[in-house]
Amino acid sequence: MISGDGPKLARISYLPGVTPPPSPESNPVEAIAAEPPTVPDFVSFFGEPSDADSGDADSGSANSSDAGAEKGNTRREVRAENVSMHALTRRGMSRWELEKTLLSRELDGEVVEAELDRLEGVGLLDDAALAETFVRTQHDRKGLGRGAITAELRRRHIDQEHIDAALEQVDDDDEQSRATELAVKRAGQLSSYDLETAKRRLHGFLSRKGYSSSVVRAAIDEALSPRSTGVRFR
Repeated sequence: MISGDGPKLARISYLPGVTPPPSPESNPVEAIAAEPPTVPDFVSFFGEPSDADSGDADSGSANSSDAGAEKGNTRREVRAENVSMHALTRRGMSRWELEKTLLSRELDGEVVEAELDRLEGVGLLDDAALAETFVRTQHDRKGLGRGAITAELRRRHIDQEHIDAALEQVDDDDEQSRATELAVKRAGQLSSYDLETAKRRLHGFLSRKGYSSSVVRAAIDEALSPRSTGVRFR
């Protein structure tokens, strides 16, 4: 509202920390010459960010990164465990065989080694036990000789010390008895051949089973004698 004395201005309110200029009523000259109102030092007013605050931010970022890496490692470990468990439920495997399987799934080498060590630690991966089981089943069920058993276990990268220990289950008498049993059974199917042909066929059959030459000869002699099979060859 304008009066006869001129316009009336509203009172000015200053922010905290701002120094108002001198009042024109108190000293008009000083008011004209006064410098502009000073701006408060907000750094002093609010305080500088401390090193601890900055460190907390950096620490939070590092912790987040570490947590992400740990989560990634956990996923890889779980995947390695799933792959190994699936493989071992199908058949017994040597450490070398399972390592090949895990690496074929593009798993990190350190993760694979850790998984193999874990399985050995809980007894789910045992090359010595695998060798013993293999010798027992292959000799009794399939009639394999020590030579064939050794070759197969070496192919599966079983240590020789484990192979030797497992083969102690089969002594010389066992080896000869099993070879002779197989030869007698096979000889009954060769009656249409002459004696020399029957011998050659029996020799090849037993050799492929992994029997030594001396064991093969003794088994053939026994199998082709009339008293053993009652078969007469041409």
